Amino acid sequence: MPETSEHSFATGDDRAEERVEAFLNYISEFSEKPVYYAFEPPPGVARQTGKFALHSMPIHNGRTILSELSLDEHGFELVRQETSVIDFYDREEVQRTYYPEIERLLKAATGASRVVIFDHQVRCLPMAQRGEKGAREYAKVVHNDYTAKSGPRRVRDHLPPAEAEDALKHRFAEINVWRPIRGPVESSPLALCDARSIAPEDFVPSDLIYPDKTGETYRFKHNPNHRWFYFPHMERNEVILLKCFDSAEDGRARFTAHSSFEDPTTSPGAAARESIEVRALIFWPEQGRS
Repeated sequence: MPETSEHSFATGDDRAEERVEAFLNYISEFSEKPVYYAFEPPPGVARQTGKFALHSMPIHNGRTILSELSLDEHGFELVRQETSVIDFYDREEVQRTYYPEIERLLKAATGASRVVIFDHQVRCLPMAQRGEKGAREYAKVVHNDYTAKSGPRRVRDHLPPAEAEDALKHRFAEINVWRPIRGPVESSPLALCDARSIAPEDFVPSDLIYPDKTGETYRFKHNPNHRWFYFPHMERNEVILLKCFDSAEDGRARFTAHSSFEDPTTSPGAAARESIEVRALIFWPEQGRS
């Protein structure tokens, strides 16, 4: 049985710098609602609309403040979890072995009474370019996976209608669980923005087009007050919990901007990052955490 702990953190590389300066890709101009196609669009149709611009931002080493990080304050945490998974590119093994591991982890970390895992993705740029193992490229635009509109829709997508409507009367959240498939991560790490540093005017809703439906995500406008973090040299037994939606509107973190980035300290010839992210709905007892 894999061991999980909400407060058992890995130390990482003690030699890591306290911050790096790196470019993050923000949306800068849009005349109408931006669009992104999750598949190859029809001929002559742009995969993505809206203009983007790179902004140099300090990205701080989150390992220096591990004990301070909170899903409800910052929108993300780093936790340690061993896994029994052998091949993360085997979808059946991931669903059979990894999903139950993540369900236990999320319950322990949040106090949730129910966890519904509905999706996962593996990422590796060279594999994606070769069309291997279902891998996707890294997301290199500052974004959040859900919006105030699409967050509740996920509950309706993945629960029976009557059950969904009842669940929507109570607090719920959507949390992504991000893990390296192989460690340490040597290139293209994940940057996470402190939710408290994001202003309401920074959010830009964007349509996410699938072959059979249209979802919605957030892009973000640049704001020099954004405070960014990453976890250098993540290992396979380390996972990031990333809150992408929270139905509570009481001041706690609801959305967390994030993006991969090119770390300027990456060594030439560094291995391409391989990672897996699991997406889950989190529900609390009616009289429990609120």
